[in-house]
Amino acid sequence: MINEIKLRRFRRLGILTVSAVYFLILIGGAVRASGAGMGCPDWPTCFGQWIPPLDVSELPENYQQIYADRGYADTEFNATKTWIEYANRLVGVTIGLLILFTMIASRHFRKVNPLVTGLSVAAFFAVVFQGWLGSRVVASNLHPGMITLHMLMAQAIVAMLIWAVIRSQRELIPASGLKELPVVFKKILILAMAMTLLQMIMGTQVRESIDLIARGEAMRSAWIEKLPLIFIVHRSFSWLIMAVNLWLVYQIWKNIPRSNPMRLLGLMQGALILFTVLIGVVMNHMNIPAFVQPLHLWFASLIFGNQIAVYLFLHYGSRPEINRDETNRDTSRQTTARGSRHPMSA
Repeated sequence: MINEIKLRRFRRLGILTVSAVYFLILIGGAVRASGAGMGCPDWPTCFGQWIPPLDVSELPENYQQIYADRGYADTEFNATKTWIEYANRLVGVTIGLLILFTMIASRHFRKVNPLVTGLSVAAFFAVVFQGWLGSRVVASNLHPGMITLHMLMAQAIVAMLIWAVIRSQRELIPASGLKELPVVFKKILILAMAMTLLQMIMGTQVRESIDLIARGEAMRSAWIEKLPLIFIVHRSFSWLIMAVNLWLVYQIWKNIPRSNPMRLLGLMQGALILFTVLIGVVMNHMNIPAFVQPLHLWFASLIFGNQIAVYLFLHYGSRPEINRDETNRDTSRQTTARGSRHPMSA
């Protein structure tokens, strides 16, 4: 049995790591929206240097020809875009270190809860692969398919980390209210997760189309008119996703008591869905403003991660084989010390 201190430390480190990954997803979206994706045309160095230049005078006079020979035509140094992309890479390295620390911390679970260790190790190797994949994205000159794969890999890493954290705390997950949920709740939740992932894939394809249109059309007001059919499908599909998720939120609100953290997850899900739809409406009616684009994918990623958390709370909270006798004693001690806070909220 893992003691309470180690459980709490792993939970806090895991939550910090997940939060950092989401921050990186937001930064990555901002990099793309600013057009800084090729601010560094090589990897892992940037213009052949570990610390990128501040001025074009620090580069060889024929640097454009050098990169044209490598397959990057029309490469032009822009200090702002270069340092935006370089900052994105530094954040990525920091995330890698946090996931490494999470993997090391998971060693305490290798005997009593080996899946936690397995998921943490898998997340570490996945982020290593993600780093290599990022280099391929740069090498492909931001090929659309590579960008989509890069996005999906980020969602997989988040999913593994969330699973590891919640799995490590499974004895603390309360079962209150779960039996009151409709029988089809779990199936609808799985459907909602699949729909969200599909929506993100379509959204990435829409964004790829926007990038292509933007290269030949300077007026933002004309972009939406030139978007392919998938944009209409993506926009219409969002209303169906909202309806399904709001049904789930309603069922959680109706049946899960306040003492169960799953209720908070339900409220977060509702807020995220409404914000995402609102952002989509703003993008549609304000000609896709650049500052909103990163938020759209970021909120979609948060929705997917929150759905995974709800599913895991439902899964582990509903399992009768989990012995909660020890947990109940721990909860009583922590409730006395902290008031009404559930241990999972720490």
